[in-house]
Amino acid sequence: MLHSFLLFYVLGQQALGSEIINGNEAPENTLLYMASLQVNGSHNCGGFLIRKDFVMTAAHCDGSAINIKDNEQCRVAGWGYTRTGGWTEDNLRVVDVSIINPQVCKKEWDGLPANVICAGGYGTNKGFCQGDSGGPLVCSGKAVGVVSFNKYRNCNYPDVPNVYTDISKYLVWINSVSDHLDHPHTLKITQYPMVCVIE
Repeated sequence: MLHSFLLFYVLGQQALGSEIINGNEAPENTLLYMASLQVNGSHNCGGFLIRKDFVMTAAHCDGSAINIKDNEQCRVAGWGYTRTGGWTEDNLRVVDVSIINPQVCKKEWDGLPANVICAGGYGTNKGFCQGDSGGPLVCSGKAVGVVSFNKYRNCNYPDVPNVYTDISKYLVWINSVSDHLDHPHTLKITQYPMVCVIE
């Protein structure tokens, strides 16, 4: 199946926002690293640019480590559902979420691997939902995670954190691959066991 990649790449970096679920439309010409991966002209998943010709996304969508701290405010954006059973959005939405301690996250998610970051959800009703997969978790202007999973088909998850793949675990590999690309590819990161694939 062929996917068409609609890339939004213009100048600009910062945006004000509070939510994807219960959220706000992202101001025009902001969050310009975001990519909408589309099938037959309809949004399917999110992704983000790590180069002008390189989009990173989650696999289920057919340097040095960056230190982030508990409760640090980060940002996630996407075109996904804004409520359980909803529809994907035409306009990019953004929400600020707090980093959750890994030990707290492991208590809520049995068998959680070590190469993830938890942020949002968990009593806040702020975070991502279906259709936001593949987008970045951005802390202090740097992508640190890739939207991975939350409670299956449920955007109303007051008891569990949202889970992101930790980009820092893959930086050496990402840099080696992107340095040798001569044409656009998509980097995909699976949920379990968090494996990266280039197509």
